Amino acid sequence: MKIPSVKGFHDVLPDETVRWASLEASAREVFARYNFREIRPPIVERTDLFRRSIGETTDIVEKEMYTFEDRDGTPLTLRPEGTASVVRAYVEHAMHAKEPVSKLFYLGPMFRRERPQRGRLRQFSQIGVEVLGRDDAAADAEVLLLLYDLLSAFAIEGAEVQINSLGCRRCRPAYREALVAWGRSKLDQLCDDCRRRIEQNPMRLLDCKQPGCIALRDGAPRMIDHYDEECRAHFERVRELLEAQGIRPHLQPYMVRGLDYYCRTAFEVLAPGLGAQNAIGGGGRYDGLVRDLGGPDVAGIGFALGMERLAIVLAERPAPAAAPEFVIAPLGSAAETRAVGMARRWRHAGARVEVESGGRSLKSQMRHADKLGARYVLILGEEEMAEGALTVRDMQARLDRRGAVEIDASIDELRAALVSGGASSVERQA
Repeated sequence: MKIPSVKGFHDVLPDETVRWASLEASAREVFARYNFREIRPPIVERTDLFRRSIGETTDIVEKEMYTFEDRDGTPLTLRPEGTASVVRAYVEHAMHAKEPVSKLFYLGPMFRRERPQRGRLRQFSQIGVEVLGRDDAAADAEVLLLLYDLLSAFAIEGAEVQINSLGCRRCRPAYREALVAWGRSKLDQLCDDCRRRIEQNPMRLLDCKQPGCIALRDGAPRMIDHYDEECRAHFERVRELLEAQGIRPHLQPYMVRGLDYYCRTAFEVLAPGLGAQNAIGGGGRYDGLVRDLGGPDVAGIGFALGMERLAIVLAERPAPAAAPEFVIAPLGSAAETRAVGMARRWRHAGARVEVESGGRSLKSQMRHADKLGARYVLILGEEEMAEGALTVRDMQARLDRRGAVEIDASIDELRAALVSGGASSVERQA
């Protein structure tokens, strides 16, 4: 009897992991240029961490977290997002005392018990960044420039970055009152969740995914009309810095994000090819979160991108080549023993080498090498063993080159021989 995977938990198979690895490698290159360092928090945290940071009335905390009790009764949760875990680690290890600004990135799985659909799984992976210790508009602009550079490195075409400012604790109360009044005036048109949110967390009215509530949103009050002078100046400076680099994100005055800790600058990335769920990531500023989790009053800003959705956007493009640099085809046990040693030596020198089974026919070995996408196959049979030189088969030209390279050649000599052509061309019976 087969045992299937758990609903919403998908296998990432080798053909797809090649694309994932390419995305991760590109991200690491960009992060290095911006002087970000990697952090790896655990995937399990105390439940209170997410209740205090994300917010009791968010969909994540109310409906989606995977929560269970440890054997000692401690409530634990599989992390539903990365920022809270990074901030917890930042506070616990007093990183603020060791460095004035921490620029961190992470990669790994998150867990939310949502309804599984295309690009939205119950276990999903994110690439995220956090900057802790800066509250200035230039930090916001740098994080957004990093985001644009990531999208460029990933070759994501047609992506749109939407931006808004969610104000701060000083100017938000007046906006909250305006939202409550608006929500009450639309009470009979709102979904059940939004009716409850009116008093508990009215900003969630703008984040509802129900079609009826979305249709009402354009008539709701806008945060942009309620900024105090400081928040307005901060947001204008962020946009000014971006525009100086030729970047103009789309202003979306009703975008609030789904987590309670966001303030001031907030943004989302939308991409074609994903249908209604077209966000591939987002983030924003979360000043006050470090303090709320027991640390000093340190500002923060960050974002995360979903790996599954990035992979969907890139799915129509060929995955990066995974073919071996060359394949060794030994004929017989003695040749197989020699081939294993050759492959190990060349692998230590950085080459990607595949060794076929010496007990199979040359024809079957060639067929498998062709499936692997190999350009060159190094044939090692009795004649080659006696002469101390390999026969190289060019899989594109379908020709063998006898004595093309010595068996004891270095990796550099081997590569040079493959490029130059070497020795004589002969036909060999497979």
